[in-house]
Amino acid sequence: MTTRYADAVVCGSGVAGLAAACALGRLGLDVALLEKTPRQPLVPKGEVLQPGSLHILAEWGALSALEERRAVRLNRLVARQPDGAELLAMDFGLLGDERSWMLSHTYETILDCLGDSLPGTVRWQRGVLVNDIVNDTDGRVAGVRAAVGRSEFDVRARFVVAADGMSSRLRKLSGMTAAPVAYGHRLLAVELPGPPAAADEVSAYITGRGLVMAYPLPDDRTRCYVQVAADELRNADAARLRRWCDELVEDVPALAPLARRLQDAIGRRHLLKVWRYWAPSVVRPGIVLVGEAAHGVHPLAAQGMNTAIGDAHALAAHLSAVDTQKSVEVDRALESYEEQRVDRIRDIHVMSHRAARMMTSTSRGGRLLGKRLLSGTARSRRLRHQLTYNLSGLGMRPLSVLDRLFQLGVLPDRRAQPFPATE
Repeated sequence: MTTRYADAVVCGSGVAGLAAACALGRLGLDVALLEKTPRQPLVPKGEVLQPGSLHILAEWGALSALEERRAVRLNRLVARQPDGAELLAMDFGLLGDERSWMLSHTYETILDCLGDSLPGTVRWQRGVLVNDIVNDTDGRVAGVRAAVGRSEFDVRARFVVAADGMSSRLRKLSGMTAAPVAYGHRLLAVELPGPPAAADEVSAYITGRGLVMAYPLPDDRTRCYVQVAADELRNADAARLRRWCDELVEDVPALAPLARRLQDAIGRRHLLKVWRYWAPSVVRPGIVLVGEAAHGVHPLAAQGMNTAIGDAHALAAHLSAVDTQKSVEVDRALESYEEQRVDRIRDIHVMSHRAARMMTSTSRGGRLLGKRLLSGTARSRRLRHQLTYNLSGLGMRPLSVLDRLFQLGVLPDRRAQPFPATE
């Protein structure tokens, strides 16, 4: 069996793996990036980048590539009634930041731009299956055992980055745990030709059937997500799909301009299962979890991919000041990363789950409560700003118990007008 050597080995080349390889390669580290699939499958997820991620991508040189490929600027995330009436608008322009907007593009294009930004010290190999971890005599992770076809080899490294997704094999092999919980619904994703009614926003409709979302993609396209039951369209024929589209537009009149395009595109739909989880620990000596290996959230708030990019950036920051040739210093940096990052992951998880419960409830009581919370937030300029800031990826100021009472209208928010300073 042959042995290869690197400073770091990154397993998985989705957004988390590419971001980690990019961030670590920029430190001058020799990075082996291993991916099991021969080519990236097309998936309708991870298409909206928050302002916090844009700063990181600009630093890595990937943002200009996205803009050259006509990424769409999204200025607002708006919760709406089924007829389009506005319940709560989160305007990123009010943050006063250098890049106070979101960007949308297809997941595969975002991956392409990250891949094109990889430093020359990153060696990327596809079609490699990582089967096991390699330990030192003291039990510290010191690399991985991988295979291409029937040819097996070891990659020895100063540390391993597990970016191998929700079902992470490396997480299990290293003794870390996560407990994914499935939401009781799925999201139907469909791409429509032509732009949506609102060309610069993510529109999220609260309806009797649950969440419906629409936002623009480059080249005059629209991404539409519709909350569905697991078996709602199982074995549906063309006639049933047409009826379903008609029922959707009847339930959500704001989608009427998209009705014909929805009928034409529904046969190319994707059905996505939706999970939530976060690993209470993301580090063991010699190995660290990033991206979906460490956490997963509902897509509603567009936090999953953005948190993964933040993971990579924060990890590199902790490693930048240490001698990566010394295992003890690497492990100390990984522990410092975990101490800081797990709290941020938890806060994002809680925020995303609360937003999902508020926007996806199909019970009358749940919808009324969700609308009350949204309306209460809309009445407070301060709370609108705080929620927008939390979603932006620029930082996190979790809502307090008092803030929840303000949202419900139980107490008046006497600080409702001033904006807090942007961190």
